[in-house]
Order: sequence, then C-alpha cells, then structure tokens
Amino acid sequence: MLSEKIIQRPRTIMEVYRMLPEGTLAEVINGNLYMSPSPTTNHQRILRRLSTTLSDWVESKKMGEIFIVPYDVYIDEQVHVVQPDIVFIPSSKSVFIQSDGFHGIPDLIVEILSPGNVRHDTEIKKELYERFGVKEYWIVNPDTKEVSGFFYDGKAYASLGSFTGKITSRLLNSTFEF
Repeated sequence: MLSEKIIQRPRTIMEVYRMLPEGTLAEVINGNLYMSPSPTTNHQRILRRLSTTLSDWVESKKMGEIFIVPYDVYIDEQVHVVQPDIVFIPSSKSVFIQSDGFHGIPDLIVEILSPGNVRHDTEIKKELYERFGVKEYWIVNPDTKEVSGFFYDGKAYASLGSFTGKITSRLLNSTFEF
C-alpha cells in the first residue's frame, strides 16, 4: 500500500480531489465533492455492451476516441471535474487529451444510473452538461435498458426521445443497440 505524507493542507476542493487515490469514483461539481460506491452488476453489463458498440463505430469511422469510467473530464480547471461512464472525444478535440484525463467539453457523455445516483445524473450533471454545451447526453437505466437522450440546440437541451435497448444519435448519425 502506498502512502503519501501530506506536506501542506489542501486549500481548494480541486487540490483535495487530486489527492484522492487513483480509481476513486469521485467528482467535483459546482465546487462540491461527490463520491460514489462501486457500480452494480447490471450497470457494468450495460457499460461493457454500450462502450464496445460505440468504440467499434467510432473507430471504424475514424471519428475520435471513446473513454470509460474511471476517466477524468476537467470541464474547467477550478470547480468541475466529472467521471462519466462513457465519453466520446472527437478527433478535432484530441489535443485536449492529457495524461490525467480530458481537459475540455466532450461531444457525447453517457451516464448509466445506479440506485444512489439517479438525481445526481438526471438533474445535477444534466444541468452542468447543458450549461457547458455538451452536444449529446444519454442517461441509461441499466435495469430497464431505457435510454433518455438529449442534444444541445445552442441554447438548451432538447429531447432525442426515450428508447429501450437502443438510442439514435444525431451527433454520430447512427442508432446504437445494446
């Protein structure tokens, strides 16, 4: 077990975040630290299926990269870092991929609900992603396979619709089944 001696107390929430052990499921939103337990089995199954489907599509079209949790997305450097379940980074934004995560606004974020994070994903993170102009946001219920999709119209999120076991993406111009 590695241990680090803290030489100086952290002064900001981002400093606290950066001191957490690698792999800790935690996020900073609006200057607040949120921590999550390990995901459920159904969550992991959906994550695997959907991320494989998306990765295969994105790689075949040479559109960019797909990253899965835990992966840090620094929406800004001061008060917002999230760990979405799935993130699509287009090739045009690859310059913002750094060794510690992605520094910028991804084009697509997918969150898979867990029993303790429904409000967090459907309200808090949805508002954050909308405010920063994430082009598409999908929320997946792993138990029912229901997907609610949203696209950013330049001002606010509009609905892509609700589907079961699939989602049609305007951004990627395809339907993805899982």
